[in-house]
Amino acid sequence: MMASFCLFPWLYMLLVSLNDRPDFLGTQGSIGLSGGHYLAVLTERSLHFLDYLRNSAIVALSSAALGTVIAALAAFAVTRLDLPGKAAVLFFVLAASMFPQISLTGYLFRLMTRLGWINTYQGLLFPYVAWTLPLSLWLLVSCFSQIPKELDKAALVDGCTSWQVLWRVLLPVARPGIFAAFLLSFIAAFNEFLFALMLTTDHGARTVPVGIALFQGLHGEMPWGDIMAASIVATAPIAAIVALFQRHIVAGLTGGAVKG
Repeated sequence: MMASFCLFPWLYMLLVSLNDRPDFLGTQGSIGLSGGHYLAVLTERSLHFLDYLRNSAIVALSSAALGTVIAALAAFAVTRLDLPGKAAVLFFVLAASMFPQISLTGYLFRLMTRLGWINTYQGLLFPYVAWTLPLSLWLLVSCFSQIPKELDKAALVDGCTSWQVLWRVLLPVARPGIFAAFLLSFIAAFNEFLFALMLTTDHGARTVPVGIALFQGLHGEMPWGDIMAASIVATAPIAAIVALFQRHIVAGLTGGAVKG
């Protein structure tokens, strides 16, 4: 029942994307299935859908990778090094993540304008890293804190440096948490809308969520079939990734919650 409830919007999108008329559910509507909308979004150059898809993949992968690396280094410092105010840093990061995006867009737009980064990949990369970093940091801190410190001591006795302890001991053991942090960051960056809307102007850097939302402006009408087809193409890879790596995501999220 719950699966049906969750899948119903996606199935409705699929049905609309395969139908030539958006009003096929009306009393006089007729169901005529075809792949014309998919052919349009994948081949019509005026839609730039493939450009949007490429931009989303590049920005999401880059920001997830960079954010996960930063989070792993920060989690190592918080859980393994004797630093003052570690708890305050964690709670500051958590508090900063609670600010709504809309409260930051004005300052962010002015900063990116001065840097000349409007409609560029780096103009989206750094906001996305900052936006997804708190989730990755807290997840990896929880994961690293469950790894016994005796492993660190044993590695240090064997002659390892702190960097070697991180690289050869902690990272292999914390691999499920790192992988989960990367996937969650990638999904969040791929689906992000507001920053991409404010910081991009055309298909040179515009991402899929904004590109699909602006289909109406490109045509002067609401092309529901094209919108649904583009949405299916954009969400299918994300759904496949979640289904394929569901166990890894759950293992990473729950790894720091259970000792053992």
